[in-house]
Amino acid sequence: MLRFESRPTLSRQEPMKGTMAKDKSADLKSFLEIPYDELEEMNLKAAQRAEKASAKELEQEYTAWLKKEKQIKAVTLCFSDIEGRLHMLDYDKKFLLESLGNLTFDGSSIRGFTPQHESDLRLEVDWSSIRYFPADVIGAGKVIFFACVLNGDRTPYHSDFRGVLKSYTENLKKKQGITAYAASEVEGFLVDGQNAEQRYGANGFKLISTGGYYHSLPMDTLRQFIDKSAEAQRALGFKNEKDHPEVAPSQFEMNFSYAEVVRAADHVQLYKLICRQVARSMGHTATFLPKPFVGINGSGMHTNFSLSKNGKNIFYDAKGKDGLSDVAWDFILKLLNHAPEICLVFNSSVNAYRRLDPHFEAPNQVKVSAIDRGSMIRIPMANEKTARIELRSVAPDANPYLVLYTMLKTGFEGERLEKDEATRDHVRFLPSYINDAIALFNSSKFIAEILGEDSKQKYASFKQLVADRSPKELGTRVKASEVLFHHEVTNQMLWNQF
Repeated sequence: MLRFESRPTLSRQEPMKGTMAKDKSADLKSFLEIPYDELEEMNLKAAQRAEKASAKELEQEYTAWLKKEKQIKAVTLCFSDIEGRLHMLDYDKKFLLESLGNLTFDGSSIRGFTPQHESDLRLEVDWSSIRYFPADVIGAGKVIFFACVLNGDRTPYHSDFRGVLKSYTENLKKKQGITAYAASEVEGFLVDGQNAEQRYGANGFKLISTGGYYHSLPMDTLRQFIDKSAEAQRALGFKNEKDHPEVAPSQFEMNFSYAEVVRAADHVQLYKLICRQVARSMGHTATFLPKPFVGINGSGMHTNFSLSKNGKNIFYDAKGKDGLSDVAWDFILKLLNHAPEICLVFNSSVNAYRRLDPHFEAPNQVKVSAIDRGSMIRIPMANEKTARIELRSVAPDANPYLVLYTMLKTGFEGERLEKDEATRDHVRFLPSYINDAIALFNSSKFIAEILGEDSKQKYASFKQLVADRSPKELGTRVKASEVLFHHEVTNQMLWNQF
């Protein structure tokens, strides 16, 4: 059982590492702030506990802690809409504890959720998802949980793909003893000025660095941003591996360890939240547009994926081709076969199709390779522990829950690409424009089977709305419409005035 201790608020004479700002009235308040090294220990222990305890046990432990901990003022519940936007709702701690069975919200106000005439939805706390967050990132006296979205009758809501993914993987483990693991390599750009996406105009974005791969001087702006973001991720128990400037100027990537797929997708959402918060505190913007600049490399979200059974990596076979098992190759051939129709899930914005340019390491070829980084799927060098496939055609603005769910459903329920097609010289390519991807998505019976017809239609309709606001041809420069109407760029006023 988890044991908690109340921790004193740090005084202003003892600033927390990485502190961005302190309210002048801090001495009048008594809200929980925990040093980064202690946060890391607490988050790692919580993750370990989540693997062993039942949902009921976790609920009892955390509700008891919340009642006891006087320095927690609010509980932040997170959920994502069908396009992958992260939504955060703060509940007063006392209210949340008194109302756990009836946490409702207006689903009609969330794009991709319910229509107005049946708007009420519920939130159910996922007690295994607790994150003790750095106070200098989200404020003192708060703790974060992810939540599942339910219908009014408490059944799972079909367009909440975190909940759908969680249910699917729980059944997979229960019925087949299989656990799916993933780790995403999320690239982004740091650009000059706050709210640079919302203010995007004719002059485009301004780079804050002209360096390149692994090339950034210590303590320059990009390096400071990476350091601060990585520190916060480490405190959240991400198990950092490496962080560095990427190939393009002002581009970054911070890698973290493998995790069960739901937790891995949660990491993606928190990674982007942290980067945006840190960038904003520095007077800049972290953008995850796949191709914010023409003429340099774009950003991807390479997704590493494998399956485990009885503690063994079942994607590994020392005697198999490229060290992979028949199970892994079955997944690969099914992903390649369905690549055109599932492309819209992996590349969900107009701007994403700029990235699929073979001149800039873009993985637009529907093939698998151990060496060619232009392939949609790459087989990294690995051993028994690390054998995996790397899906390179995913953009960083994709819904991570929908991406991983689609990968799993395709790998288990799709149809294989015939071997003679996979080995012939003719190479297929992913769609070059979003309208082509939408057409393939809409015409696919397989998509309707794995996502459901309602979610399929809603998702496609939102992508078409954005596509209709941009020229059909991408051209040689990034258009303002690609940015201003992008699903991750908060600009509600602009949408309403269009």
